[in-house]
Amino acid sequence: MDGDDTSEGAITSARTLSPDPAAGLPEPRVPVQFTVRIENLGTVLAPGAWVAQRGGTPFFTDGQPDRGDGLEALAEDGSPAELAANLPENSGVFATPVGADGPGPLTPGNAYEFTFVARPGDRLSFATMYVQSNDLFLAPGDTGIALFTDDQPISGDITDQIDLWDAGTEVNEEPGVGENQAPRQAAANTGADEGGTVRLVDDGFTYPAIADIVRITISSGG
Repeated sequence: MDGDDTSEGAITSARTLSPDPAAGLPEPRVPVQFTVRIENLGTVLAPGAWVAQRGGTPFFTDGQPDRGDGLEALAEDGSPAELAANLPENSGVFATPVGADGPGPLTPGNAYEFTFVARPGDRLSFATMYVQSNDLFLAPGDTGIALFTDDQPISGDITDQIDLWDAGTEVNEEPGVGENQAPRQAAANTGADEGGTVRLVDDGFTYPAIADIVRITISSGG
């Protein structure tokens, strides 16, 4: 996927707005531009992927095994390229922190941003790896976040719509310690296969509250 940066710190690979994929829906209205800002408050996050679409569960289905479309690489190794390549149009990746010279992980005090257009009925999904883990990621629920309420675009803090998910692809080790976690593993895609399902993390270990990890805001206009 190729394209141009839409805002400082936004990654360049965003597809254009797609035709309405849902049969029987009204003719699309004029699109609205949105900007999402992911601020890191206290851990390390990895580049991620996003998509705006109507209907479906583009990244995963809660309680079902990973589909093999690239979520495993994002959740285990912080690599969004495969997942992004399998997404429909109006999608992309975010990888360059605001103000940075190039792609890289998101450290505390820094932010990723990405900009896109959407219309009433569209929902936003995105995911970024929780780096001090084996296969955990931050994302909204499997159907994403509604971008409009009564045909009006949303704006403000959406952190409370984000959860910490377990991809179910690699056995979890103690966060920040495990030898098969991205900062310490010998190579990508190492660690014991779990063969589980995508679900909210519940592995007996302790994790920070989402509001202590990130602040995620969305603005609309243009």
